[in-house]
Amino acid sequence: MAKTPTYRMKSRMIVVLVGMVVFGFCVVLHQLFKLQVLEADFYQERALGQQLRSEPISPQRGTIYDTSGQKALARSATVWTVVVNPAQIKGSTDESTERRMITVLDCLNAVLGLDRESTRQKIENNWNLQYLPVKTKVEKPQADELMEFVSENGVPGISLEEDTMRYYPYGNFLSSVLGFTNSDGRGAYGLESYYESVLGGTPGRVVSLKDSRGVDMDEQYSQLYEPQDGNSLVLTIDETIQHYLEKNLEIAVDEHKIRNRAVGIVMDVNTGAILAMAVKPDFDPNNPQQILDESVLAGLEELKLQPGGQEAYAEALQQAQLDQWRNKAISDSYEPGSVFKIVTASGALESGAVTAQSTFNCIGYTVVNGTSYQCWYWSGHQSGHGVQTLEQAVMNSCNPAFIDIGQREGAKTFASYFDNFGLTSETGIDLPGEGGSIYHATYTVNDLASSSFGQTFKVTPIQMITAASAAVNGGYLMQPYIVKQVIDPNGDVVSTTEPVVKRQVISEEISEQMRGMLEMVVKEGSGKQAGVPGYRIGGKTGTSEQLDNYTAIDDENRMAYTLSFFGFAPADDPQIACLVLMDDPDIYNPYGSTVAAPVVGQIFADVLPYLGIEPEYTEEESGGGTIYTPNVSSPSMDLHEAQYTIRNAGLKFRVVGNGTQVLRQMPGVAEPISKGGVVVLYTEEAATEEAITVPDVMGMTASEANDAIVGLGLNIAMTGDAIDDAYCVVTNQLPVAGEQVPVGSTVTVALTQQDPPEEAG
Repeated sequence: MAKTPTYRMKSRMIVVLVGMVVFGFCVVLHQLFKLQVLEADFYQERALGQQLRSEPISPQRGTIYDTSGQKALARSATVWTVVVNPAQIKGSTDESTERRMITVLDCLNAVLGLDRESTRQKIENNWNLQYLPVKTKVEKPQADELMEFVSENGVPGISLEEDTMRYYPYGNFLSSVLGFTNSDGRGAYGLESYYESVLGGTPGRVVSLKDSRGVDMDEQYSQLYEPQDGNSLVLTIDETIQHYLEKNLEIAVDEHKIRNRAVGIVMDVNTGAILAMAVKPDFDPNNPQQILDESVLAGLEELKLQPGGQEAYAEALQQAQLDQWRNKAISDSYEPGSVFKIVTASGALESGAVTAQSTFNCIGYTVVNGTSYQCWYWSGHQSGHGVQTLEQAVMNSCNPAFIDIGQREGAKTFASYFDNFGLTSETGIDLPGEGGSIYHATYTVNDLASSSFGQTFKVTPIQMITAASAAVNGGYLMQPYIVKQVIDPNGDVVSTTEPVVKRQVISEEISEQMRGMLEMVVKEGSGKQAGVPGYRIGGKTGTSEQLDNYTAIDDENRMAYTLSFFGFAPADDPQIACLVLMDDPDIYNPYGSTVAAPVVGQIFADVLPYLGIEPEYTEEESGGGTIYTPNVSSPSMDLHEAQYTIRNAGLKFRVVGNGTQVLRQMPGVAEPISKGGVVVLYTEEAATEEAITVPDVMGMTASEANDAIVGLGLNIAMTGDAIDDAYCVVTNQLPVAGEQVPVGSTVTVALTQQDPPEEAG
């Protein structure tokens, strides 16, 4: 029989129970004190780490404009990043988790096209996260469609985060200068990289508290830190001049099958501002990984097909991408050849080593210290240029004469002018990756001989055009630059680049002499094909052997060449300079005079009228009358050479097609055409001939007939004894009125004298 608890036993039990309660309460109080006081900072930090979310807000990257400040060459567009919240998708049971997961996967697949299985795996591998990006750079239409789907179907755990995407509206236009941004929106190449601190801005943040489901708490727990948008750049680049430069370089690359890219720079000779700069082939900064050079692509595909070629293909692809991104105009050095004779002649004149009256004898070659150096004019049966003045030596681009000039100047003086013209240091242009020159620290007799005509050393194209511009702008070595202004997001000017004169390297008098000699190069010397009727143009050709580059073709070693031309205009008051060089053309007997000079001539023909520089024709150039159309199509002629031939004949041209050789012309060869008429050049077999209906000009005066015919895109040729008489009318025409003829055809009209109208009595 159980013993009944006594009062004393009950009392003890109550005491023990109370003691246990008190003890437990003390333990709880101790733990609370420990958690809330002693370890408060530690647990508060952990709580904030779980609840606090800091989401970045990308700033708007600054825009890059051309020199007008109106044409955007690179701009940023608002895009969105799609973010999922795995912790919110995961429910309390496997059944609810799977239901939520299917809803999310349906949404992401239907709108964004994301693969269901790979997306599922990505989410399940990150259950503990509340922020998981699944797609970036989503544009507005798709972002709107996504959120509409989320709202209508109650999809959990999907949100959008605003971001920006860099966009280049003109595609591969100016790409070597602009560069591009990486996947994080930071500048990776070109101006985008060099001016990252200016363009990039400062990111903002949204700091907020979220509950265990990843849902935002009350707004009082949210803090917004606004981003600071980047500043914008206004370049010295003129979009129109850049277009002319790129168009002509692209034609030249195809015409002459340039193996190692072509380079062109147009500079304001008086300020150093870069008006245009291009390297062809180039790339599209909207998709910089894509290789655009078809010959490079073909080589890569061939490599991929070889046994075990995947690894080699990957390495070659990466190198090809790096090569196409590289701005060869500033980073690659080359042997300038005869263009450098501008520096040699300038230094020799300034130092007094030679004068304009000095003479030099060329017998076709010269021997220096046992080494023979030939003149291009010597071919085994010619005796060279003979006795020449300095001007004639420049016009003839005579190597023996310039070796003589260099020897008269001496190694020490030659080296000092090489340095003064900025060829021993980088120019400091505001672009990344500028390369330097490779030159002789000390000159042997043979080093001086070869250097005097532009061989056995290397400079970059930007160094060469800057030095040559100094020789013709009055003698001032300018600091080249490409950013004109920095403007803030409100459009206010933050800074303006002022032209910087580094030093005066020759006197204005010597510079004037150089301008005169270089103008004669284009008038009567090796640079004739750079001439443009009505404009005074000066320049210098360059044909340099790449002494360190032999290319094996058909089991034979072939010397590679760099062909170049430096030109400036107007010759009596220079405003702009242009340097074009073509690296390793695949043509026989290459010369800068026949390949590079016509390219610069056509660039000037496009650019000078655009700049408002009016032509001033000589009496011979301005003379009217009927001439006969020159032959530029049989056999097919390179487009630049054809354009030069047409220009030189006092005619204009219109190109139809995207080819690089003239296959047909209208008017045809030797057909009559009035001076100043238009010759249509067809560069593709498939190019469609536009048909024109011949107007009826019978009875019209010469002026009326000219307006009616030329206004339709036809040419006119006038015959008859009374062409210059004020009182003459058309009495015959061929083709007859109403006949259909191709655009550019010539309508020949016969003019007959008429009696003047009787005066009113």
